[in-house]
Amino acid sequence: MSNLKTITADLPVDVLNMIYAIAAEKQRQFSEIVNDALLSYVNEWEEYKIAVRRLKDPSDAVLTENEFLSELREDFGWKV
Repeated sequence: MSNLKTITADLPVDVLNMIYAIAAEKQRQFSEIVNDALLSYVNEWEEYKIAVRRLKDPSDAVLTENEFLSELREDFGWKV
């Protein structure tokens, strides 16, 4: 049994044409390109929500660029 569900969506013709072009270029099915794009959007949205939650969390320090780079150097043993 498949874990897929068919949906219907109205898309602008130019977006539809871009999806078809990407599918042809990558030699993949149209539905694979749409699925990948939607999954990417959902993942970005989840990361955005985490970032906003961290930004609003007073116990989660906001680092300056120099503090951030310093921590990276320490964590990875960089001598820069």
